[in-house]
Amino acid sequence: MVKIGLFLLLLFSFSFADSLDEKIESFMDSHTYEKNKDYIKILFSPKSSFYDQGRVKTLKIVQTLKENGLLNLSFKSPQELRVHFKTSGSPLFFVRLMSDSLRDIGYYRYVTETSNLDDSAFSWSIVLMSENATDPLLLENELSKKGCSIVDIEMHSLQEWTYVVDMSRAFLNVQSLQSGNIMELKRSLYAHWIEVSKIKNLRIKSSSRNEWYPYIAFYDKSLHLLELIKIDAKQTQINLEVPKYTQYMKVSDLYTLKNIKDELFVEPIEAR
Repeated sequence: MVKIGLFLLLLFSFSFADSLDEKIESFMDSHTYEKNKDYIKILFSPKSSFYDQGRVKTLKIVQTLKENGLLNLSFKSPQELRVHFKTSGSPLFFVRLMSDSLRDIGYYRYVTETSNLDDSAFSWSIVLMSENATDPLLLENELSKKGCSIVDIEMHSLQEWTYVVDMSRAFLNVQSLQSGNIMELKRSLYAHWIEVSKIKNLRIKSSSRNEWYPYIAFYDKSLHLLELIKIDAKQTQINLEVPKYTQYMKVSDLYTLKNIKDELFVEPIEAR
């Protein structure tokens, strides 16, 4: 019985090592891996520190390789980069979170290649021209600001990566409107998003210099649209009732944000 127990422990230890070694090797070309094999053994010792409840700590592996000059993310010339994302959360919310995070690390121009939703997961793939692969640590840093985390990474090639993202605690990293405080929305190229879950009624004021044609959308915590308000007439002030279950409000212009030359002011009237 003792021998069987020791055998199972040994077998588990070997599978542990194999899984870690395979993950490390997957982020490197075979020549670099073989040339630095002894150094890699030192860097990743003890192996147990790179596991969490039986799962390989992929980000810790990436960080260790990067800090020691063993992670190459650069292309010799601009190339097509494919990035696949997988999650089990709301597709609309996920794409918004990823779009914000990609923009925050400098990716503005990309094309959605495929998207797929089944009973258990949502996948989204993008393509862009780049001089380097996405830095997993920079992406994780931006996602963490929105309550998300990368739980696994696969490097199929330097030009193609897959990220598995946990968004169970996700939120939009936007300003929150609080009772008693007036929020100033400065001129912007993008629509303004505001967290308004604690507000029942509010007022938006616009300068007379603006040519503002209100476009207001209310969303729940998963970014399902609850109500859309479009006013095809210039407004200097509107009062709004925030729908029940609203988490976020988007403030924009029906035609173009260039119509908003001065600030808008959002004033809470009644708390929820």
